Amino acid sequence: MPTSSKYFVVEGNIGAGKSTFLKIIKQHLNTTIVYEPVDKWQNIAGDNLLERFYSDTSRWAYTFQTYAFITRILEHELHSHKNAYPFLVCERSVYSDRYCFAANCAEAGLMSPLEWEIYKNWFSWLTESRMEKPSGFIYLQTDPEMCYERLLKRNRSEEAGVSIDYLKKLHERHEKWLIQKEELYPTLKNVPVLVLDCNHEFESSKARQQELINDIATFLSTQYNIQRDISLSQTSPL
Repeated sequence: MPTSSKYFVVEGNIGAGKSTFLKIIKQHLNTTIVYEPVDKWQNIAGDNLLERFYSDTSRWAYTFQTYAFITRILEHELHSHKNAYPFLVCERSVYSDRYCFAANCAEAGLMSPLEWEIYKNWFSWLTESRMEKPSGFIYLQTDPEMCYERLLKRNRSEEAGVSIDYLKKLHERHEKWLIQKEELYPTLKNVPVLVLDCNHEFESSKARQQELINDIATFLSTQYNIQRDISLSQTSPL
């Protein structure tokens, strides 16, 4: 990944509140936000790969995970080249694809053993030898029941088939990866994780937003001694 910028990744289950959280970060921290390239998944020469993935997962799982990897890298590179700030904040990463979504597809039999081995082989090679590791993960830890409630509220057509059981499995995957740190690639073993409780509604709570922003600023400055790289908005308090 040809960039010298530090980058941090916001991770969490479907419905954890990542989009809202990133909007808050953008308002109160001087940084570039790299959102998930959902628009690219929804329109490939007029075809909606995300919709295909959810409607026929066993057919499209490997295809979707491969394309998700490519588009995440391209999106990151695009923003890195024009980034005016000392670091980026990304919505999810290729690592959540690997440890949560692709792994879940493989375990559920939605990706064949052959596809899973091929995926792991090229993923390992690319991430271990060709990519800069994240400077840190920010994990929005949210109960799957709360995620499901938020998912129903936002009512996205592609997510109509997402079940509470699926969210529970993804939650377990996030916990094993970010909390228990199971089966990590060597490059990720020492990457720190900031865990934030996002079960309580924070979109309309200014006080909770302030707490979250302060936690993030403390995490960045104490972990990496980059206080001068961080700027909190002082003109429009939360």
